[in-house]
Amino acid sequence: MSTLTILHNPRCSKSRQTLELLKQKGYEPDVIEYLKTPLNAVQLKDVMVKLGLTDPRKMMRVKESEYIENDLASAELTADDLLKAMASFPKTMERPIVITDDAARIGRPPESVLEIL
Repeated sequence: MSTLTILHNPRCSKSRQTLELLKQKGYEPDVIEYLKTPLNAVQLKDVMVKLGLTDPRKMMRVKESEYIENDLASAELTADDLLKAMASFPKTMERPIVITDDAARIGRPPESVLEIL
C-alpha cells in the first residue's frame, strides 16, 4: 500500500478543503503541518521532482511577504538556493501539497489532487 501525505496548513481554507476531500474519498493521509515541522531542502527537492517541476518557484507563494522581503525573485538564485530558502521560510511554500510514493499535486483547486490517487 502506498503512502499518502498532505503538507497542510490548518489556517488555509484550500488546505482544509483538500484534507476534507481526501477524507470524503476514504483516505486517511499522514498530515504534516509544515509550518510546525518544516521540510529540509532535500525533502523539498523530492517534492518538486514528484510535482514534475524543475523550477522551485512554481511551488512557492511569490506574493508572500517572506518571499518578497528576502528577494527570492532574484534571477541570480539557483534552484538549490530557492529550496534552501523555502526550508528556512516555510510560509513561502505553496499549499497544500498531497504526496504519494511517486507523485505529488498542489491542491489548488483541491480536486486536482485526485489525479494522483
